[in-house]
Amino acid sequence: MNKFTFFILGIFALSLVSCQYSENIYLNEDGTGKISLSFDGSQLMELGGDEMTKGEEKTIDSVIVFKDFLEAKKDSISKLSEAEQDKLKRLEPFSMHMKMDPKEKTMMFDLFAQFKQISEVQDMFKTMNDINGLKDSKDDTETDPNNPMSALANSTATELSYSFKNNVFKRKAVIIDKEALKSVTDSLAGMKSMMEGSTYKLNYHFPKKIKSVSNETAQVSEDGKSMTLEFDFMSYLSDPESLNLEIILED
Repeated sequence: MNKFTFFILGIFALSLVSCQYSENIYLNEDGTGKISLSFDGSQLMELGGDEMTKGEEKTIDSVIVFKDFLEAKKDSISKLSEAEQDKLKRLEPFSMHMKMDPKEKTMMFDLFAQFKQISEVQDMFKTMNDINGLKDSKDDTETDPNNPMSALANSTATELSYSFKNNVFKRKAVIIDKEALKSVTDSLAGMKSMMEGSTYKLNYHFPKKIKSVSNETAQVSEDGKSMTLEFDFMSYLSDPESLNLEIILED
């Protein structure tokens, strides 16, 4: 991977200026499926101008399979601390699709993984922070004050989990340390204006029609099998439980 690729990985983990994030889940009837976190940084490209693509004029459209990447780099990775190796190992199930066109001022990322059951899905924020670790070796407990993702990912304030049983899907974030959450929100306060316009959207797709959704603002598709819910990103970072959901499917 070249220097520019590492630059892009850093942008993916650090950029929150008018960016759009989408958490996408495609669930099959047998409980298997795919989860992805999509990032649209096109507005960031517009704001950054030529500095964003300085020294790089080629269009990029590539896929990084982290399992293969980690295997190729296993010798150098073996020299890292055990904690750092464990952090990188958590990336094995994931791949990343990157698209960037300097002329068109577009930048898109899609971090994705297949799962055998939804309960095994990792917290995507933590995974994003691990990706940032590929370009910059940091201690697991270190929080970058300029990186809201780092603050959230390294925080012990919340735990995020998913479940699907008896036609009931749940997305649940639990606040386990209120003081730690306050520390995170305090660290984000100064970034509120910078993050204005950033959104976080849930896009969930199911094998059966949706019977009910716990959040009344959610929008269900015409075929009844998909649901979308959009939040202000700053609000979500400050209140992770705001996107808790229970979706009941028809029998």
